[in-house]
Amino acid sequence: MDKRRESEPNVITNKTTVERKSEREFVVTRSFNGPARMVFKAWTTPELLKWWWAPKSFGITFISCEADARTGGSYRFVFGHPSSDQPMTFFGKYIEVTPSSRLVWTNDDGKEGGAVTTVTFEERGEQTLVVMHDLYVSKEALDDAIASGSTGGFGESFEQLDALLSPM
Repeated sequence: MDKRRESEPNVITNKTTVERKSEREFVVTRSFNGPARMVFKAWTTPELLKWWWAPKSFGITFISCEADARTGGSYRFVFGHPSSDQPMTFFGKYIEVTPSSRLVWTNDDGKEGGAVTTVTFEERGEQTLVVMHDLYVSKEALDDAIASGSTGGFGESFEQLDALLSPM
């Protein structure tokens, strides 16, 4: 850490924790500087999602980003990658949306029984604790997700979210 950051009393460095909780559960936890309403907004507004969702080091770019973040609404993310002629599409439905506190959505990537993601936002003073919980249909489905690398970019994505939130 550089001396300037050490001397700034208000700078809080947040760590992303990623762990497999069981055969079917994958959990990512991180605190963000800022109120829950702002962190929630970054998770539900397409223009903001495009800034942080995809880890830059993966070389993925958003082609389109749609999110109708309401109970019964849907989302659709389309990404491009230099190594692929075909775009990658991720989509699903919002099962539950409680503003500034909880999001639950399906991951319907063309296969039956995709994972269900639950994200909670808990204000703790000047910070918001975010817990993202993915529940997969089977041990094999989670094993495949981990092997594909799709679960490996949360630390970087959440750093990007931190950078987005800092001026908000």
